[in-house]
Amino acid sequence: MDENYILAKWLNNDMTREELAEFEASPDFKKYQKIKHYTSQLTVDDFDENAMLKNVLSSKKVDSEVIYIKKNNWFIKIAAIIILGLGITFFAQNFIQITEYAENGKKTSFTLPDKSDVVLNSGSEISYKKWNWDNSRNIKLKGEAYFHVAKGKKFEVITNLGKVSVLGTQFDVKARKNRFDIICFEGRVKVNYKNTEVILTHGQNVSFENGNQTKSTINTSKPEWLENNIAFNKENLRNILDEIERRYNVTISVNANYTNDLFTGKIPSNNLDIALHIIATTYNLKPNKISTNKIIFEEK
Repeated sequence: MDENYILAKWLNNDMTREELAEFEASPDFKKYQKIKHYTSQLTVDDFDENAMLKNVLSSKKVDSEVIYIKKNNWFIKIAAIIILGLGITFFAQNFIQITEYAENGKKTSFTLPDKSDVVLNSGSEISYKKWNWDNSRNIKLKGEAYFHVAKGKKFEVITNLGKVSVLGTQFDVKARKNRFDIICFEGRVKVNYKNTEVILTHGQNVSFENGNQTKSTINTSKPEWLENNIAFNKENLRNILDEIERRYNVTISVNANYTNDLFTGKIPSNNLDIALHIIATTYNLKPNKISTNKIIFEEK
């Protein structure tokens, strides 16, 4: 990975735990840490342009003088390091794409530049740029996220399956494999999926899968997964197991024949035993825990 890119991610606190551990183990880490420490303490006095103009006009004209500085002067080195550090910090904070992650088994909360709140579900990520946010409010989503949009603000959520345009609302977007789910909890959202456009209002849900559209209503004020439940609406078994894998950070396989019946209901995301029991009962299977993070469903 390019060294400047690594520095920019570190200065912007945008590294994963694995990347940070690797960077801290590098031989140059202490040097960069010192640069970051000293540049963070720099302050610049307010610029008084009237006083500056007055000083220039009142100063006497003097002969120009050439000042020679030794090539290896320590002051030049420190100044160059400080300028470089400030430049990298400014660049990282404003121009580099910001990516937020939620690892399997975890959720992540953060705030967008317009003060809108976002909660990322397990196994999901969002990327956006702070620079020119007011004119280009585009968010790229992989997975699932809940948005509580600041009043009067708007942006677009772009996924590989479609996009959602919002204006002052609360909504949930999930794009997994070939399935695209959007729930509107407040306000209005516009959903674009291929050549289809749908407007959702409070309490409405739309799902797209393999070109098919399903629309329904909900009676909750926020996503079930925020309350440690996984809600499914006409979902097949493989997609259900994929979701459980993300929530509990486990691996699940099925060593049995099972039907393609669709499941509608809730499964807890904070009790693996109950979650497995619901799946086993519904599809007439038996869960077998091979290890703490590996489960196999077998014939009952």
